[in-house]
Formats: sequence, C-alpha cells, structure tokens
Amino acid sequence: MQKYLKLTLFVFILSLVISCGVSMLPSEVNTLLTKSTVSKLIVKAQADEDLQTNKCKLLVKGRSYNAPAGFSVSSDIKNAAIGIDDWVKIDGGNSYSIITYKWIPIDNNGGTQLYVEFDTLLYK
Repeated sequence: MQKYLKLTLFVFILSLVISCGVSMLPSEVNTLLTKSTVSKLIVKAQADEDLQTNKCKLLVKGRSYNAPAGFSVSSDIKNAAIGIDDWVKIDGGNSYSIITYKWIPIDNNGGTQLYVEFDTLLYK
C-alpha cells in the first residue's frame, strides 16, 4: 500500500511540474527562437517595413510547419527552430518573420504540438 501511495505521489508531482511549463509569453518564444535558429528572426512589423523599403525580398509568404512534439514547451520551440531553419534554407532565404504560432492538442492526455506560420525573407 505504501508503494502505491509513493507512486501516486510521484505521478502527481511529475504532472504538476510538467503542467507548469505548458505556456510561454510571446517575448519568451521570440527569445528562444532567436537563440535556437541559424536564420535571423525579424519581428513582423520590422519585416513589413523592410519589404516596403526594399531592404529585403519576400520569398515565401505564409509557410506553415508543425514541429515534432517535445517534452516541454522549450523543446517544442527548439524542434520548431530546426524546421524553420530547414525551410528558410530550402527557400533560399536567410531570415524569417513569424506570422502566428499556437500549440495544438495532439492527444487526450494534454499533449501538444507547436504550429508555426512564418514568411521566408532574403536580406541582402
């Protein structure tokens, strides 16, 4: 009986710890993406201005990517960064601008997957 109680307590504490890390502020997402990608993250407002003034070229508009699910939101973002870098390279760019992102449910146990929509840009 005591073994069952310890196991239940362990599962409860583990669930509590995991559930505490299921969201991030937008600034945290931007910071982690900036650190995790080789390509340069350009804030949407800046990218729009740079496109208007011909400082960059829009290569692909509205590219979407479903990152492989990670163990935490940080690992979700790191997985997304790998995919973003791959697409930017394939598109022939060197930068990207996030249009939107969201975590979508993938199972009935609270598992989520990070969906990212972004533009691929080429800065000279």
